[in-house]
Amino acid sequence: MESDTVWRNIDEQRAGLADMLDGLEPEQWSTPTLCEGWTVRDVAAHITHSASGKPRLLFELLRSGFRINAMIYRVAVQDNRSPAELTAALRAMRGSRKRPPGTAELDPLMDVLVHTQDIAVPLGIDRPMPVDAAVAAAERVWTMGFPFQAQRRFRGVQLAATDAEFQAGEGRRVEAPIRDILMTLVGRPAAAIDVA
Repeated sequence: MESDTVWRNIDEQRAGLADMLDGLEPEQWSTPTLCEGWTVRDVAAHITHSASGKPRLLFELLRSGFRINAMIYRVAVQDNRSPAELTAALRAMRGSRKRPPGTAELDPLMDVLVHTQDIAVPLGIDRPMPVDAAVAAAERVWTMGFPFQAQRRFRGVQLAATDAEFQAGEGRRVEAPIRDILMTLVGRPAAAIDVA
C-alpha cells in the first residue's frame, strides 16, 4: 500500500472512530475493552498519543523505567481529557504523519483498526474494517515479530481471508474474514478463529 493511501486510511479511520465515540452515552466511556484492564476512554486516549512528540515520549518512557508497555498504559489512564476533548484530538490528527519513534508507517493504521474493534466489540457495535487497510495491517503484523510474534504463535497454520487477497503461514488451513484474522494475529480473543 502506497504511503499516501496508508495515511488517507489512517485519517479516515480516526475520524470514523471519533464519530463512533461521539455517539456513546457517558457511562459507555467506562466500558472495559478487549484490551485487558483498559476502558473505552483509556483506549481512545492512547490512540491520540501517537501524535505526541519524541521529547515527551522519551520523558514518559524514562518516568516508567524504560518499560514501554507500562509507559503506554500509565499515560493513557492518567490522561484526564474529557470525551469531547479526546474526539477533538482524534480529528485534529487529520493530515499529520507523526508516529512514535521506532514504528513503521503501517503501525498507526494497524493501531487504529485494532483499537476501534477493541472498543466496538464490547459495546456491541459492528464496525466494518476496510478490506485493503486490514490486509496491509495483517501483513505488517505477520512480518513484524515483536510484540505479536505471529509467525511463531501460528506455526503449522495457514491463515486465509475469505473476503480479501490474504494468505499467511503454512499448515492446516484456517479461513476467516480479514477483520477476524487481523484481530487474531494481534492476540484478541474475541476474533473467535479456531487455530488450535
